[in-house]
Amino acid sequence: MFRPAGALSTVHEITALQYALEKAGTRPIVVVEQPKLANGKTSDIAVVTNLTASRALVAKAIGINDHRSAAPIYAKKTGTPIKPKIVSDAPVQEIVIDDLTKLPALKQHTFDPGPYLTAAHATTYDPDTGVDNTAIQRGWIKGPRRMSWYPYPASHNTRNLRKFWTRGEKCPVVFWIGHHPAVLMGTQAKLGYPESHWSACGGLIGEPLRIAPSKTFGDKIMVPADAEIVIEGYAPKDVLEADGPFGEYTGYSGPQVAAPVVDITCITMRKGALYHDYGSGLTDMLVPDNMAMEGKVYSIAKAVAPALTNVYVPAQGRRFHAYLQFSKPGPGEVRDALTAALAYRRLKLAIGLDDDIDMFDDSEVLFALATRVQWSRDSFSIDGLSGSLLDPSTAAGAKTLSKMAIDATLPLPPFAGVPSPVPPRSKVPDAAMDAARKVLSGADMAGWPTL
Repeated sequence: MFRPAGALSTVHEITALQYALEKAGTRPIVVVEQPKLANGKTSDIAVVTNLTASRALVAKAIGINDHRSAAPIYAKKTGTPIKPKIVSDAPVQEIVIDDLTKLPALKQHTFDPGPYLTAAHATTYDPDTGVDNTAIQRGWIKGPRRMSWYPYPASHNTRNLRKFWTRGEKCPVVFWIGHHPAVLMGTQAKLGYPESHWSACGGLIGEPLRIAPSKTFGDKIMVPADAEIVIEGYAPKDVLEADGPFGEYTGYSGPQVAAPVVDITCITMRKGALYHDYGSGLTDMLVPDNMAMEGKVYSIAKAVAPALTNVYVPAQGRRFHAYLQFSKPGPGEVRDALTAALAYRRLKLAIGLDDDIDMFDDSEVLFALATRVQWSRDSFSIDGLSGSLLDPSTAAGAKTLSKMAIDATLPLPPFAGVPSPVPPRSKVPDAAMDAARKVLSGADMAGWPTL
């Protein structure tokens, strides 16, 4: 954990620190004890960021010792729901404040118009069934009791919002901030509609999630009892205001949009609360959702391809690329799985790999692409599929995208029991490798070139 000395400003400086750490290749959790607000005052609420920047730490937080095995384990855990436990003693409701601008929300990037909630979990409910939904969605703090809120157009929260507005009603919404990383990962589970995330969180943490009635909406919208901060309010019917531009997970500044606003009714927090921020577009934001995507894509592709063993959504590909790994696939099985994976909205490239390739090593993936692929034979594209409209390569006004798959697995053997008709990979004996590692273990490598 890194606690920088002195005060850092919530205007760009904390985010700049995250960029510097990322460039240095280090991903410690960062706690800024005395964040300096835009008005020059020092906040009593500390900021924690980079909480989920390390894939290895996030995996351990959800009970996975090896982050490389996250996809099948995450899929199993979130697919085994545990109902939440309703409590009356909610630490998150110990303190009541009356001003959003007292929160040390960050203005991250150059073109952001102001301070944004970036790690706020927006919770709404379906007025037809009463089933709640939770998703991480941004909010621009515009004043002491008002903020914009951008629920992505295809999200379940947008469906709930529209249902309330169609009824002529304002939409109740709660934003909660901060919790154990396992709970934050549980809310990223990709569920059907309507389906609550509370039980998926329970499955991931292995016990019932403690929830409590919200102050404004009672048991119609529950909140995690052990969260850090809760913001409650209503989105008035058909009221839209400018929101953005905003630095997105794509690494680009997204355009200004018309977004709902929320009039705040209540703000509560626990004693000694920490304000959680995600570095938008940085690994800190990409890791948790990417790992959740791995679980979903694994479930989708495994249904058609029993030979699938693992899925990886690398941060370098934002949320657009996925690697699928196979052990002894049958004829057509890799293509079946790749086609199924591309049905997942965010993906636009899926690559199939053999289990001798370390898919967590970019050089290994490039080796497979260089030596196992003939483009006319092993790649295919599909037009007219749904995708992320935040992708900056999308043509203006486009509603669907073009997606691509690459089968980088070795050709199948002509019949069972026979090796693939390709030369074996070059290697040295295991004993020789062990001896080489022993030689290096005692060497002083300081000053050796790394590039």
